[in-house]
Amino acid sequence: MNKKRTSSRRTPRKAVLSSQPSKRAVVLLSGGLDSATTLFLAKKQGYHTHCLIFHYGQRHRKEIQQAQKLARLTQSPQKIVRITFPWKGSALLDKNVPLPQHRTISPRDIPSTYVPARNIIFLSFAASFAETVGARVIFIGANAIDYSGYPDCRPEFYSAFSRVLRSGLKSGVEKKAIKIKTPLIHMTKAQIIHLGLQLQVPFQFTWSCYKGGRLPCGKCDSCCLRMKGFQDMGLLDPLMLSKRKRS
Repeated sequence: MNKKRTSSRRTPRKAVLSSQPSKRAVVLLSGGLDSATTLFLAKKQGYHTHCLIFHYGQRHRKEIQQAQKLARLTQSPQKIVRITFPWKGSALLDKNVPLPQHRTISPRDIPSTYVPARNIIFLSFAASFAETVGARVIFIGANAIDYSGYPDCRPEFYSAFSRVLRSGLKSGVEKKAIKIKTPLIHMTKAQIIHLGLQLQVPFQFTWSCYKGGRLPCGKCDSCCLRMKGFQDMGLLDPLMLSKRKRS
């Protein structure tokens, strides 16, 4: 019986970068698999990327640390934006609210990990930053296929928000509207991983788990979706491989 191969063998230590970037883009970088793939894709397309990393009171700092590492690997300027949600309203913000585990994931059921208006807030910061640095594009690794059912991950949301940017920003009024690019939105997790391997994304440096710690829990929605993507590709997630070695 053939053993599954691990994707970590196919990821180099440095990213393949555009030598003469001629355009600027803001990338929302969470440190997860999707946003990392989006960052590397933007670099492949020749963008000079500015990474926005949000510290918004989430349960742990692990994803922030990994996002910073990915920004450094791609030689992207990075900014950490600190904001707070004083009213909580999500299991990602309130440790007293249990994280859902091993549930049947359906886009019709919005889980307790939903953070109200999170992407609206993040994109508003990104739009302000983009106008300031002269970027014409915002990249976000949103996905509406293998996802937890968040309403702000759907294509219709990004179409609507793009109209807001055209009417509410100086760049839009001057007919130089900032575009929101969601290159992964119609892809399965396996397809995203396949693209990431082509782009040489170092998946061992990404973090998807809703919990912190040294290793992913393997039980939350984000872990389950990630594991399914690697399984569908016939691969072992390098993070789960590390967990097996330590167990």
